[in-house]
Amino acid sequence: MNYLEFKQKMFKPACFNINQIYAWQPHFDKNNLTRWIKKGLLLRLKQGYYTFPEYKNIPGYSYYFANRIYKPSYISLHTALSFYGIIPESVVQITSVSSQKTALFKNEIGEYSYKTVKKELMFGYALIKQSDSQAIQFAEPEKALLDLLYLYPFYNTVQEMKELRLDEDFLNDDLDIDKMKEFSDRFKNKALTKRVKLLFEAYEL
Repeated sequence: MNYLEFKQKMFKPACFNINQIYAWQPHFDKNNLTRWIKKGLLLRLKQGYYTFPEYKNIPGYSYYFANRIYKPSYISLHTALSFYGIIPESVVQITSVSSQKTALFKNEIGEYSYKTVKKELMFGYALIKQSDSQAIQFAEPEKALLDLLYLYPFYNTVQEMKELRLDEDFLNDDLDIDKMKEFSDRFKNKALTKRVKLLFEAYEL
């Protein structure tokens, strides 16, 4: 098999794994992948997952890959908060939440971090489509905030909440307080409930 034939078949999925290749070509020579990576014709996202270098420059695909290379997961925490404009910082590392173990992957697209929560806390996310990319699982703003407070418990005073520098226009105009309280109750975590109250106090919500 030549590279052009391979690319014609595998380009559209954007992110593919070795099992998808074997499903199409059971006798595929895996050494082709190593050779094409060395030539810059393919990128390895993590062991067994690949993409084409063209996707480095297409908006949205760095997020899409976060969903694809580690399942189940959804983008949350600092990445989601930055995406919604809730925090002022632009975020380099793409942060996600997963029911699998904590993981970190680095590749030519970026750095992907996954924090662990229990399976019953895998809720509060929605599919968002960006540009021509596939639909991406993003935490809703309320869940992204709760994931942050749950996974980073050192935010436990009014002053530390203020140091998050959350966008007050967003909090006052767009944040669904009732949804956040409902989501918070589903955690069944007293410490989180306390931190949510401190957040509301800090930003007078």
